[in-house]
Amino acid sequence: MENKRKSWRFQDQTLVVKVLFEVGLVALLLFGTNMMMYWQVNRAMQSLDTVYASNVDLADLADTLDSVQTNVYNYLTVKTSDSLEGYYRSEEKYRRLLEKLNGQVMENPTKLLEKNIRSMSETYLDQTAETVAAKRGRNVEKYKDSYTDTLKLYQYLNSYIYDLNGQQFKNNSSSYQALQSAIRYLEVVSSVILIVMMGVCILLLYFMIRGVAAPLTRLAVTANLVGQGNFSVQMPPTDAMDEVGVVTRAFNTMVSSLEEYMALTKESMEKEQQMMERELLMENHLKEAQLKYLQSQINPHFLFNSLNAGAQLAMMEGAEKTCIFVERMAEFFRYNVKKGSEDATLAEEVETVENYIYILNVRFAGDIHFTKEVDESVLDAKIPSMILQPIVENAVNHGIRNIDWEGTIHLLVKQEGDRIRISVRDNGKGISEERIAQILNGELQKQESEGDSTGVGMYNVIRRLEFYYQQEDLMEIYSEGENKGTEIVILIPCRTE
Repeated sequence: MENKRKSWRFQDQTLVVKVLFEVGLVALLLFGTNMMMYWQVNRAMQSLDTVYASNVDLADLADTLDSVQTNVYNYLTVKTSDSLEGYYRSEEKYRRLLEKLNGQVMENPTKLLEKNIRSMSETYLDQTAETVAAKRGRNVEKYKDSYTDTLKLYQYLNSYIYDLNGQQFKNNSSSYQALQSAIRYLEVVSSVILIVMMGVCILLLYFMIRGVAAPLTRLAVTANLVGQGNFSVQMPPTDAMDEVGVVTRAFNTMVSSLEEYMALTKESMEKEQQMMERELLMENHLKEAQLKYLQSQINPHFLFNSLNAGAQLAMMEGAEKTCIFVERMAEFFRYNVKKGSEDATLAEEVETVENYIYILNVRFAGDIHFTKEVDESVLDAKIPSMILQPIVENAVNHGIRNIDWEGTIHLLVKQEGDRIRISVRDNGKGISEERIAQILNGELQKQESEGDSTGVGMYNVIRRLEFYYQQEDLMEIYSEGENKGTEIVILIPCRTE
């Protein structure tokens, strides 16, 4: 029994138990002290905040009164709907503020002055309403006389509010001084309590550190020598079973094998670094090759059919339209070739879409009705080349082609916060949820470049956006169902470099 009682004495406990107990005691004392101080300070601050609340309310009342008078004057001189709306808003706010003032007859001079201000304000508001009504009724003589009376009441009210503010300021100043004295007293008491608590904490930490400081100091000196490369030094052997003894024995074992371990670690790190460099290089080459491949695709059917349409146009019409058509074709394919490995601006992408629509309208006798709504402030933003044209092409080929009603395509480009929203919407055949999922997952990529197309399909666009911005889910596709049209939305970061 005696040995069992001895094993549970505080001085026989492990270092962790001692530290936890003493730190917990200190934390509990500090927490209780801080909570008491916080409660006292919070009470004092709440009282302090309410001292000058009445002065703040009167300042707000005076400002609102000025706003009412200003809006009435503006309406009489300019007669705009903005000044009239401003008058009604100011009048409503002024009435709400008046409700805070005393409305009963009392012997207190301050309350009596509040009652006078409230009564005169009601008269003033009725007078302003009469002035505005006369102005709206174009009764010049009446609204001039009414405004004169309104101005006099306004001046009286300003004078009364100023007097009331001064009286309340004097009353609040005495309360403020009393609260200041209480806060200064609270500061002195809090400082004394903190000093006492700091002394207690220092004593607790001193008694704890004294027992473990000496062996830890020796351990630190020895570790410093080992850190300088001297692996022949060790701590004196010990049979102590406390934490310091365990650390000492482990330290001696570590020093004996440290040199061998460092050599092995260095060799392993060098090999791992080489493997990471090779892996990163291969990944970069793979991404670059994929991007180059995706950018280089173009279907010759589209080029041949378009040039044939240009030849037919030359036969049927004069040289001027043929020249415009060929120039548009040249600009379109020149942009495709030039920008194949470069970034583009939104302005260049929009111009390419316009050229593409023009080419199709020549080929199909103007059947495509195209509109655009572009925010010019984002036209300098950088994006991958050949992004918008494939989306518009998809809307033409799979949306409005071969429909029984007039097909339209609308392009929207605008800024939303730090991103740019690009939307291509058509009123065509619509698309099912299943096919939307297939497009976004890349399951239809083999069918996109077939037939009369530039060959840069939706999968191509999605993949290049992901490579370029290093993030996914940049594109969304919306459709309400069959024959209800489709909208493709891209949200990209706003970049000018």
